[in-house]
Amino acid sequence: MTTNIHMEQLKKDAVEIFCSGFACSESVIYALRKHFQIDLSDDAIAMSSGFPWGLGGGGCLCGAVAGATMIIGYFFGRTTPGDPKNVRCFALTEEFHDAFKNNFSAACCRILTKNMERDSQERKNHCIKMVEFAVEKTAEIIIRELAADA
Repeated sequence: MTTNIHMEQLKKDAVEIFCSGFACSESVIYALRKHFQIDLSDDAIAMSSGFPWGLGGGGCLCGAVAGATMIIGYFFGRTTPGDPKNVRCFALTEEFHDAFKNNFSAACCRILTKNMERDSQERKNHCIKMVEFAVEKTAEIIIRELAADA
C-alpha cells in the first residue's frame, strides 16, 4: 500500500475507466484501489455494481458516494461484531457525505441528475464531476487519517 497519491492522475484514471464502461461506484473503487495499491479483490468492484443510477436505477444514493463509502470502510471499518472501529468509520463517512452534499447540493442520484436522460452525454459529463470529487475527497480523508495513525 502507498499513500503517495498523485491526485490529478487518480482523477484521470477514474474518469477514464468510467468512460470505458464502468459505472460510478465501480470507477471510484477501481481508481482508489489502483492508486493506493491495496490488496482488494475484483469482488469489491463486483459488489458495487448494483449501486449505479441510485441503487440499480431506483434514484436513491449516488453510486460515487457508495463507492467512496466502501473504500472508507475498507480502511477504517470493522470485521468483528461489537468492534468500536465503526465509530470512526461513521464519522469519516459522514465527513465525506457532507462534503459531497455541500459541493453538489445532494447525494441522491435522482436529484443530482434531474431532467437528464439516463444514457445521455449530458448526464455522463455531470457524473464525471462527481466521480472526480469522490476519488479526490476520499483519498484526502484516507491520507490524512493514515498519517494521523502513524
